[in-house]
Amino acid sequence: MTEKLELYRCEICNNLVEVEHEGAGTLVCCNEDMKLLHEHEANSQNAHFAHVEEIENSDGIKHIKVKFNHVMTKEHHIEFIEAISKDKKYVKRKFLNEDETPEMTIRCHCDKGFYIRLYCNKDGGWVTKTEI
Repeated sequence: MTEKLELYRCEICNNLVEVEHEGAGTLVCCNEDMKLLHEHEANSQNAHFAHVEEIENSDGIKHIKVKFNHVMTKEHHIEFIEAISKDKKYVKRKFLNEDETPEMTIRCHCDKGFYIRLYCNKDGGWVTKTEI
């Protein structure tokens, strides 16, 4: 059984899939079941700590800048950053090049808050439990 917004990776070709609709089956690539990526929780004790700055909050709209302290080289980099609302109705994703600063700005109407997820080509998925 898959769940909405889970990440799965093929261990043969490295295809990465994000679930958009939950289902009872399994995800298959290269004739093998894809592996569910378990996310690591980012915190102040590791290198993937997210620094979240609220820039403006007016009329219920939040303008927020998210920045990560992470190496960005061809061999080791963040591929994307996502802001996901707690109710999983809103997802904003920014894909990054290895020469970019790993950050993004969010304009959000999320009343229930959101969390931040990133995917590193070496270290897999990371989530920050920072609630905005």
